[in-house]
Amino acid sequence: MDTVFLFPGQGSQYSGMGKDLYDNFSIAKDVFNAADDFLNYKISKVCFEGSEEELKQTQLTQPAIATVSIACLEVLKSETNLQPKFVAGHSLGEYPALYAAGVLTLEQTMKFLWERGRLMSTTKSGGMAAVIGSDDETILKAINEVKNIGYVGVANYNSPAQTVLTGEKDALEKAGEYLMQNGAKRFIPLAVSGAFHSEFMKEISNDFQNFIQNYEISDAKIPVITNVDAEFETKKENFKTKMVQQLYTSVHWYQSIQKMSENGAERFIEAGPGKVLTGLNKKILPEAEALNVNNTETIKNIIDILNKE
Repeated sequence: MDTVFLFPGQGSQYSGMGKDLYDNFSIAKDVFNAADDFLNYKISKVCFEGSEEELKQTQLTQPAIATVSIACLEVLKSETNLQPKFVAGHSLGEYPALYAAGVLTLEQTMKFLWERGRLMSTTKSGGMAAVIGSDDETILKAINEVKNIGYVGVANYNSPAQTVLTGEKDALEKAGEYLMQNGAKRFIPLAVSGAFHSEFMKEISNDFQNFIQNYEISDAKIPVITNVDAEFETKKENFKTKMVQQLYTSVHWYQSIQKMSENGAERFIEAGPGKVLTGLNKKILPEAEALNVNNTETIKNIIDILNKE
């Protein structure tokens, strides 16, 4: 069965994430210790003991989630013989996906996300909101409807029924009113520090580009389907371009999942804290197998499933 490894983004974090794997698998402990060394910061402590407030700080959240995701990946690889056909990650999750594909080293993954998070946390304008139960056409009409008030764009196409908007707060509010009047089930403002995946992020994109240019990365050994266009990518020079574009463009998530399915993927395994992507997958592709790895129990579950095949 063709398998895909997926890696979650911001919002999947919780205090205590990864601790079970750290305690039970030496390979996971190695990942956490290495991440601490590369960042010269106890990111493991943030994962295991971080307060809700700490875990919401973008500069800490991003490398913390990635460290847990990579620990989950390494345990999964050490305990099974699964080889993914493709990999993908949601927003910051694209970085552990690049690690899984051999594009980035662990050190590069940590340093890129530390800097990405730091830069993103400096942009304080705007907000984000989730729209439930509206179609893409109506959402684009809402965006058009509020142009005279301010900028709104699509941050994430999470599933056919869930889209996240980003932009100026007054315009977002008006877009929400329009959507609720035109069939949306819910409009939920999100607790974020800025308008991520929006044109507001363009102001930091040059700084991020200058930062990553100092590092030599590799071509992908496994195709990565990228957020900016839901297309397969393997070339290192294209990854550098897309990492910068990803800051201010939409995350085409459900389109990415559909694309992988069209190319033979039948089993999707989410490696990382929580199971947000597993839940989305069940809505995007109800017929596909959706599994997740974040502790000893979930690893055993996957081994049991593989042993029965």
